[in-house]
Amino acid sequence: MNKIFPSAAQALAGVVADGQLMAVGGFGLCGIPEALIDALRQTGVKNLTVISNNAGVDGFGLGILLESRQIKKMISSYVGENKEFERQFLAGELELEFTPQGTLAEKLRAGGAGIPAFFTKTGVGTVVADGKELRDFDGETYVMEHSLVPDISLVKAWRADKSGNLQFRLTARNFNPAVAMAGKLCIVEVEEIVETGDMQPDHVHLPGIYVHRLICNPNPEKRIEKRTITETAGV
Repeated sequence: MNKIFPSAAQALAGVVADGQLMAVGGFGLCGIPEALIDALRQTGVKNLTVISNNAGVDGFGLGILLESRQIKKMISSYVGENKEFERQFLAGELELEFTPQGTLAEKLRAGGAGIPAFFTKTGVGTVVADGKELRDFDGETYVMEHSLVPDISLVKAWRADKSGNLQFRLTARNFNPAVAMAGKLCIVEVEEIVETGDMQPDHVHLPGIYVHRLICNPNPEKRIEKRTITETAGV
């Protein structure tokens, strides 16, 4: 089975649609599938519910889908650094399911593992638990959280082989493996594609069974949100 597509647009063709539940990897701007997000904007699909740790920044990452009004709801744990997100949410134009970061990661991991729901102490006694089932275990109260199984997962990895086995680089690993595992259809953007067998087994961070489509973007922009430098005395 050939998983490689010549472009992001062709990888999305025929599988994205209005109203889908999508998950997008990355943490801040680290490890986001830039080319796939750009191509998704060009499709014009709308009313999307997007699962992502955050929503990019103004003019980049998921921020461009907010600007084009293609996202109706975000399921996120951090929503800073994006003025358009703030504006739409405060104006009642964007729905938000605010989720603790560890809970969000586990909801995706559980979805990929075929676990429909789980109990956690995180959020008990707060608005996070409103309307959810509570249960006591050993004298402690837990809230039940349902797993997430998106229709489409958009993922960024560093390298893949032609079978879809993935290697992530440093902190770009973040949410990407869990997002890849959870999706019914997983589309991955990588910087390099090698022959099957060329990657050492210990370098495979996620097996290709989770990956359905691959594209190569050898020169991603890789923006950072904030540049921090050390001041030198006397300068």
